[in-house]
Amino acid sequence: MYLKKSHSVGATPRLNGIGKQDHESKRKRKMAEISQALTATPVDVAALRRMAISEGGLLTDQIRCKVWPKLLNIQTDDLLDKPGAALRENSKDYQQVLLDVRRSLRRFPPGMPDEQREGLQEELIDIILQVLLGNPQLHYYQGYHDIVVTFLLVVGEKLATALVEKLSTHHLRDFMDPTMDNTKHILNYLMPIIERVNPEVHDFMQRAEVGTIFALSWLITWFGHVLSDFRHVVRLYDFFLACHPLMPIYFAAVIVLYRESEVLECDCDMASVHHLLSQIPQDLPYETLISRAGDLFVQFPPSELAREAAQQQSQRTAFSTFKDFELVSAQQRPDIVLRRRFKEQPAKEAESKVVLARPSSSGFVKLAVMGLTVALGAAALAVVNTALQWAPKIDLQLFP
Repeated sequence: MYLKKSHSVGATPRLNGIGKQDHESKRKRKMAEISQALTATPVDVAALRRMAISEGGLLTDQIRCKVWPKLLNIQTDDLLDKPGAALRENSKDYQQVLLDVRRSLRRFPPGMPDEQREGLQEELIDIILQVLLGNPQLHYYQGYHDIVVTFLLVVGEKLATALVEKLSTHHLRDFMDPTMDNTKHILNYLMPIIERVNPEVHDFMQRAEVGTIFALSWLITWFGHVLSDFRHVVRLYDFFLACHPLMPIYFAAVIVLYRESEVLECDCDMASVHHLLSQIPQDLPYETLISRAGDLFVQFPPSELAREAAQQQSQRTAFSTFKDFELVSAQQRPDIVLRRRFKEQPAKEAESKVVLARPSSSGFVKLAVMGLTVALGAAALAVVNTALQWAPKIDLQLFP
């Protein structure tokens, strides 16, 4: 069943009196479950992942301050102190970071006093430079600040520095290579996903020779650069932090699939299709798309798509090192035996068509466990170096 755009779809449904009561009841129940998972000994990370994935995500920034570090195995009682002035003087990236941060005005809440915003921008610069200084193997890229500012606004400077450093050496690692080869490879998963679900859209895009570059800014900023509502950004971050590093490319695919009718009605040429797809709608049904992306990951795991995205093995990428990362994270979990047993089970192909309904609680469990164990054999694969086929070279404004 294809994911199609429907009429009058908004980000937040209108609720009547009974609906509001039910919504508030579910919200309170979820907050209680999150609190229980946080206070468990050891912390129940799998439950926190399920909460982050399921409808509504982690609900509030106060909860995110507590849960995001657990999802990334960050110890909050041992955070780095604020860096000194020498940090900027010794950084080769300072000037470029400064330029990008100065252009990031729209990433801050509307109406924020200039003095407060300017202070946050200074903190944003320091976070980026501190992570780069402590990890010389990482290379700054345009769009990195869009991810960092999200963490800064939610959790503050010290905790954001720790979270961003862990992400930069794991989930975002491919984007921070000296070349874009691994980033291109991740983009190379987009079309096989679309082809599995909707061959008609896939073939249309192939005829238009649009390539995948329209999704580059989506991927490398975790959609932070292209979504205007901060609530939607942090909801996606809940989802991505709880899942496999390749989940953002699955979410990119479901956006394209959701816009099926628009794509097929577009002129079948590179410029027209690129223009359409690069202008991401702001009224997407985020919960439906998040659910759909999770379904597609289960049905078409990276291991199944790897041959079409086939490249040579890379040793140090987010994809290939995620198994090490999740094994460390597992130390927070009480059910090591259960996880080991789950990992030993052979991968099974999905037997039924994916539907638009939100997955059952068992579906959330499966997807959350995948976030830890990289189930279905995906962790056995490595993301590769060789570049994918690019669209015709034209002057495209990736970061307007």
